[in-house]
Amino acid sequence: MDNAFNLENNYANEMIAHARSEAPNECCGILAGVNGKAIKLYRTTNAEHSPFHYTIEPQELLSIYEEIREKGWELLGIYHSHTHTEAYPSPADIEAALSESLYLIISLSDPDQPLIRGFHINEGKITEDELRIIET
Repeated sequence: MDNAFNLENNYANEMIAHARSEAPNECCGILAGVNGKAIKLYRTTNAEHSPFHYTIEPQELLSIYEEIREKGWELLGIYHSHTHTEAYPSPADIEAALSESLYLIISLSDPDQPLIRGFHINEGKITEDELRIIET
């Protein structure tokens, strides 16, 4: 498995903007695409409205999954923010993880230098993917 994910800078910037707009609460969203290339970013509602946890609003999630399936896309990753901690899976993130998903975490702990990192979480084991921000 190639533990690298290319993320176009426009999507990285959109994720950071989303994180900033929802602070102090965590933001959450989904990246969809084809052949590992992002085509659409879905800003979703954090149903928990919390600075410590996120849950994508279930009806929104269902609609997104239906659109992804209808268009023949794939779910590339789930993203969320950590507003005061590093970009690393929390115990709650590990507990809620689905093993096949890529989790992108945006840290706003240093607001002037937001950081995005990507992880796979499988049965509690965390593997970091190399995240390459590429120019569009």
